[in-house]
Formats: sequence, C-alpha cells, structure tokens
Amino acid sequence: MSALSLSALEPHLSDRDIRILEDLERFRFLTTRQLQRLHLAVVPLGGHATISSATRGTTRILGRLEQLGVITRLARRIGGIRHGSSLIVWQLGPAGDRFLRARRGDPKRRRYEEPGRTFLSHTLAVADAAVALIEQANAGRFELLELELEPTCWRSFTSSSAATVSLKPDLLAVTADATTETHSFVEIDLGSEHLPAVLRKCRVYQRYHDTRIEQEGRGLFPAVVWVVSDPLRATRIRTAIDTDRHLASELFWIITPESMSRQLAPYPAAVIT
Repeated sequence: MSALSLSALEPHLSDRDIRILEDLERFRFLTTRQLQRLHLAVVPLGGHATISSATRGTTRILGRLEQLGVITRLARRIGGIRHGSSLIVWQLGPAGDRFLRARRGDPKRRRYEEPGRTFLSHTLAVADAAVALIEQANAGRFELLELELEPTCWRSFTSSSAATVSLKPDLLAVTADATTETHSFVEIDLGSEHLPAVLRKCRVYQRYHDTRIEQEGRGLFPAVVWVVSDPLRATRIRTAIDTDRHLASELFWIITPESMSRQLAPYPAAVIT
C-alpha cells in the first residue's frame, strides 16, 4: 500500500475500526459475536441495551469494513447458517493487513488463507476464553495484567540433550485484585487430542518448569490450566496426570468451561515454585 492509498483509506476508519483490525490481526479469526463483545458491549445506560441491538450495530460496522476491503469473512461458518450473522467468522483482509503494517513500518506480509475446521474451531475457542477475560476485566471484576496469545506466549528452552524444545500454550493470563495475582498457562482442549498427546504436552510443561527459567523471570511458575469439554474428559486427563510418574500433579489444573472464569480470576492459592 502506497502512502497515497494509505492516506486515502485512513479517513474512512474510526479509532474503533482500527481496534477491530488490530484484534483480527491479534486473534487471527473472530466471530461477529466475539467482535461485538469486544467493541460494542451491552450497556443498558448510555450504550446498546440488548445483545440483538449490539449485534446489529456490529454487523453494520463489519459490513462497511468488508466493503473497504480491510476485513473478509470466511466461507465456512461455525454452527451452521441457522445461527445467523453472529457466528460469521472474520479475518483481516489484504487492505487491512497492508494498512496496519504501513502504520508501524512493518514490511513483512502475512498470508491469510481459509483454515481447516479443527484449527478454526480451536482458534475461536481460545479467542472465546480471552474475550471472557477481557470482558470481566472491563467490568471491574479484576485487573488483566497480561494476556498473551500465540505465538507471544510460546516458550523455548534447551533440553538436557542440548536440543531446543518449544512449549506452545494457547494463552498466558495474569489477573490481579488488591491482594492477589493469578498466573496461568491456558490450554483449550476440545477433545480431539488422544490422552498420550495430552500427556506429552504436560511433560513439556514439566521439563520447562524444571529449568526454572520462568520462575527466575516471573517469581513463580504459572499454573497449567487445561479447559476441557466435559467432566468425563476432565476426569480422564486428571487420572492420567496423577498416575504419570514424570509429572508433578499439583502443577496442572483440569477444569470445564463453566469454571474457567473463576479459576483464571485472582484466587489465594499456594505458589508453585
């Protein structure tokens, strides 16, 4: 995008529009509903009084941005057409990518392609967890001191055999109130991974914990919170971790989505060192 075309586009974008583009770059994919929760919150006094009115407002904004070419919708919908516009999935469009890169002087171009169903479902589930934390922080329940998505939250370390090992959490979240901070590596599990794969990733967390790299920089090691699809899955993963002699079971929390917000919020718990 040339300087001239950038200057021609910029007057058509409000501050909120630009924040929407930045969120699509950060999260990769977001539904209309997730974008509404982030940018047109339901506020009975002085804002949108209902979810439906907020969704209509969001749909109008996204339609205008789509016409400008700065965002694009995916061909695939999540949940089927019966759910309407709220579950249309959006990503940054070519013009939006060029616009954001030009603003920060970044020459590196990012490729945007139609994702597979499993990858998309997982990416949106991770986004949903992050959006929930942002909503609660905006509502004043706690402070959100850190919220790192992939790949920012990834960690690399050297194994005992001198090989480089990559740890790839889905999220890193740090919440706080007046007296407590809660640090969490978050794994969103949709039930598609076999238990051996889950245990292999737990062992990478254990190995990273044992390097003490995170503890030296942070003062503690974040709890590893697996958010799983149902109680039966939670029980199976919990049992597998507890019986694995390579794992310190207290490092890992296995929860369902219903208790996610409570677990990631500030809580008085023993520090894992």
